[in-house]
Amino acid sequence: MGIFFDQQAVMGSGKHRQLLVALGASLFATGAWAQTLTPDMGTPELKMPAIPSINEYANPKAPANKPLANEAELVMSAKLAENGENIGRGLVWRVFSPEPDADGKLRLLATSKGGTTAFNLEPGSYLVHVAFGRAGATKRITMTRAKRNETMILDAGGVKLNAVLSGGGRIPQDQLRFSIYEDHEDSTGERALIIPDVKPESVVRLNAGTYQIVSNYGTANAVIRADIRVEAGKITEANVEHRAAQLTMKLVRETGGEALADTAWSVLTTSGDIVRESVGAFASIVLAEGEYIIIAKNKDKIYQRDFKVVAGRNQDVEVVATDGASAASTPNQPAGGDEPLD
Repeated sequence: MGIFFDQQAVMGSGKHRQLLVALGASLFATGAWAQTLTPDMGTPELKMPAIPSINEYANPKAPANKPLANEAELVMSAKLAENGENIGRGLVWRVFSPEPDADGKLRLLATSKGGTTAFNLEPGSYLVHVAFGRAGATKRITMTRAKRNETMILDAGGVKLNAVLSGGGRIPQDQLRFSIYEDHEDSTGERALIIPDVKPESVVRLNAGTYQIVSNYGTANAVIRADIRVEAGKITEANVEHRAAQLTMKLVRETGGEALADTAWSVLTTSGDIVRESVGAFASIVLAEGEYIIIAKNKDKIYQRDFKVVAGRNQDVEVVATDGASAASTPNQPAGGDEPLD
């Protein structure tokens, strides 16, 4: 890269010459390069800075840069079950000191990811932990000066979860989520949550055992609970059935009319428990089958309707506003051609 000066500017006023002298001094002071101007003030002659000598490339695997390279090697592999194949990927290995530090925690000495792996360890005792998804195992290993091979049995499997509507109807996957809990209750009667927000059709790796799964269709009361058994070395597919339906509610002045904006909605059970509240011209909700009271409030007027949810039957539900009513119940109008609800 070169720097060029305009000859007329250089030979101009004293002010210009002072500026150029200051600029040259500044560039020279940075040490970025040294330059000598030719007598005709043309292109400067650049002098490259001296490059310090560079040491020879250091191999990171050389003993000097890998102090434990000459120590005994511990080769670790893992299986889901005793008679299974070695797991080739997805494992996370951690090696800990067996003695806790001053803060009471075990010191992490080494980690590795993938399948079968190897560690160079000094003679002594170690705790080796392997994780495969939510499944895991820990083993104490004592190293000598000899190479050692160890295989850890995870005693784990997997579970794939899904759900359908009553009658085999399909549930949109973006409205379906699962949670996995321990199978036993604690002293307070609660089950410990293991994995929340599991997407349908995804495989979750777990230690063999019994678990409780909770399936949520929508965000209201369409909830199904079931116990599943995970077996070592196998994928368990669990499908639950939701007896529910999706309703889209609107307040209209007459049957088949336009939805009224700025409507506040409340859905209650027949015993008066609130299931869901929302605001808008249209209110969409997934409800478990059963009987409900739908309440719509618009401009300080309240209207309501009793409604029965039939499993697997998605419907548009109209609440017809009664003119002049401050608090009124509409007749049991049929929804979507159904018979009147008594």
